[in-house]
Amino acid sequence: MWFKHLHLYRLHGSPSPSASDLAAALAERAARPPGGSEARRLGWCPPAGRAGTDLLHELQGQRLLTALRQERLLPASVVREEVEERAADIEAREGRKLRRQEKQGLKEQVLEELLPRAFVRRQKLDLWWDTHRGLIAVNASSRQRAEEVLDLLRDTLGSLKVTPLATRTLPVHAMTRWLAEPGSRPADLQLGDQVELKAKGDDGVLRARQVDLDSDEIQQLLDNGRQASKLAMEIDGRVSFVLHDDLALKSLRFGDALLDEAGDIEDDGDALVRLEADFLLMTQALSEQIDQLVGWLGGEAPHAAQPTPA
Repeated sequence: MWFKHLHLYRLHGSPSPSASDLAAALAERAARPPGGSEARRLGWCPPAGRAGTDLLHELQGQRLLTALRQERLLPASVVREEVEERAADIEAREGRKLRRQEKQGLKEQVLEELLPRAFVRRQKLDLWWDTHRGLIAVNASSRQRAEEVLDLLRDTLGSLKVTPLATRTLPVHAMTRWLAEPGSRPADLQLGDQVELKAKGDDGVLRARQVDLDSDEIQQLLDNGRQASKLAMEIDGRVSFVLHDDLALKSLRFGDALLDEAGDIEDDGDALVRLEADFLLMTQALSEQIDQLVGWLGGEAPHAAQPTPA
């Protein structure tokens, strides 16, 4: 129960539903296997997996939900080959070329026949709902996957007004300054060894790993006008991550002291106790680091326009 990536969102509008109301709504959209003709399906599943049945865990105002994404694996090449083979048989039998519309009909037929037999890939996506701060964070590797989970939550609740968390200072500007001017770095901020630098023109993107970010080579690239779009950093020795220019936190890692604290909690082998203990410790640490990071970026940006549902 330690998140790897976070996409952060600000909640707007009506108060959060009660835990009981939310749990009931989640049950209405619980995960089930995709139907024979469904390519994918998204629903809620127990965060504890086989160790529990609850779809919602709430501790001290911190809520944990888990979406299960199920997608049938049917490679486009397999479909294409089957369509071509069937089309060739028909053309040979009838002595004519199939029209485009007829081939499209064959493709739909092939999909209908093959989808029920395709393997299903399952992916769990955790959602953290901080009811005190009015924040939602999705543990997903991409913004697209995070948005899918928010869509599911919106459908579950009937409405959900959120916007990506935004700061007064754009992350790209702050990251570039922290790289170029070591004296501008906050006291608790320590840079890592990974960076992505984008050029303003058409010179592409430069990615570097396991490098000294204060080296002359990096400084020269910054002097030539490149800007930091990703930057590895550590805050107060508790949490390290790669900050992206859209404020996503990727490749999260938690400090040894925090992990040792979690390990010292007695769980008597109870997976549910372990899950909730780890979740509470993790969210407490992340809340502090997110608040600190937003402060370094000038605070949260005002919302001039009415947010649209995610």
